[in-house]
Amino acid sequence: MIPTQLKQELEQRVAQAVTHREAAVDVMKGLQRHYGWLTDEAVAEAAAILGLSTLQVEELATFYEMIYRRPVGRTVVHVCDSISCWAMGGETLLRHLEQQLGIAAGETTADNAVTLLPCCCLGNCGNGPALMIGDRLFGPVSPEQAMAIIAEHRTPPAVDP
Repeated sequence: MIPTQLKQELEQRVAQAVTHREAAVDVMKGLQRHYGWLTDEAVAEAAAILGLSTLQVEELATFYEMIYRRPVGRTVVHVCDSISCWAMGGETLLRHLEQQLGIAAGETTADNAVTLLPCCCLGNCGNGPALMIGDRLFGPVSPEQAMAIIAEHRTPPAVDP
């Protein structure tokens, strides 16, 4: 269940939007931050907040690459696989990360620390190959630099009090 304060913040964002659909990504990202990914429960909550059907929210959620409809690791690494990044070594970068992390693109490490996702374009074409962690964009990135960046941003597991 969504906390009251988060629900009020999301409802306020919707109220400030010109249309409810305009606020859909903000609402989905807010719920995703809370749950870790956009669960079925979160889709229903987003639909209620936005005044849309769950199908409409599902359609929007599956359109955007940065909305996760399945569980992801604590740190999500998006590796650009656009033609620009590919030409600058993006495929080599992705294969190196797969090897170093011990997972294939689209998978999460066994300790749930890192999910590695290819992304169709990060909008950093002049600085490829590029990757993104959270809202931080990096590029150009060598395979060695990428592992150092991931190590810096790797979110530790939560500690129970």
